[in-house]
Amino acid sequence: MSELRYVHLGFGAEAVEYEEAWQEQRRVHAARFADEVPDTCLLLEHPPVYTAGRRTVDSERPLDGTPVVDVDRGGKITWHGPGQLVGYPILKLPRPVDVVAHVRRLEDALIRTAADFGLETSRVEGRSGVWVLGDPVAERAPLGGSPLGGLSLDLAPGTAPGVAPGADPRLADEEFDPRLNGPEYAPSNAGQRREDRKLAAIGIRVAKGVTMHGFSFNVNPDNTWFDRIVPCGIRDAGVTSLSYELGRGITVSEVVPVVEKHLRDILERAEPAPRVIEREPVREATDGPVRETTREPVRETAPAARALKASA
Repeated sequence: MSELRYVHLGFGAEAVEYEEAWQEQRRVHAARFADEVPDTCLLLEHPPVYTAGRRTVDSERPLDGTPVVDVDRGGKITWHGPGQLVGYPILKLPRPVDVVAHVRRLEDALIRTAADFGLETSRVEGRSGVWVLGDPVAERAPLGGSPLGGLSLDLAPGTAPGVAPGADPRLADEEFDPRLNGPEYAPSNAGQRREDRKLAAIGIRVAKGVTMHGFSFNVNPDNTWFDRIVPCGIRDAGVTSLSYELGRGITVSEVVPVVEKHLRDILERAEPAPRVIEREPVREATDGPVRETTREPVRETAPAARALKASA
């Protein structure tokens, strides 16, 4: 890729309203498509705001009607706000665009960033972003009220009709809403429950071969903001932050140069190739002679293991 330019839009007291940053993304996107600017990454913080990607459903939005900004990226609903580093890499990719490869590069940069601060993170099969893995289910506190970290983890039998004793109703009952059942289910308390928890979220859009939107990396935010929604549409995991996991205060200003270093290293050195489209002959019957055409086979790929760690 070409040299990556960084633009700091605003942090802390100069945090940038979401709509203003979105407009700036559109401006830079158009300029990048026209080759008027190089690949560019906008870095910033937002004031508190909920944003919903195209796949968000109504049941994942705030129950109290808190306003949500609907955006044109992939993914579902999330929160942005103070203590969270947001990055919008606006890059020109070769066509046909390989969106998954682009997401994997962003994940690699954030995994390496966390490692520089002493935190091991991973990918999780079927879920984008960067994760801190929880304990295996068999090693977690029993679902019968064992206290852990000040919480009484009473995911108790009888909280949802038809749920077997000891079963987690978030998984056993499709109508169970964890937001209505106390802090033991809150996404912000996933660390105390020793569940998988997301450190960084990724949601992108590619238009005219140029990327938009990007990542949010939780440095030291108030994660209780996530408790009012179903973050990324995931009910059986939660959220975390760099400061929480390391047990010490870390600021966004400390993380910015580390993220820049790894994004530059990975994105500038990447040699992205167009997505390979394999075609196979198809014999089609018509009213006339049988004719042969081609079609792209439907293929789905998934990581071979549940946790996929980035290479060093």
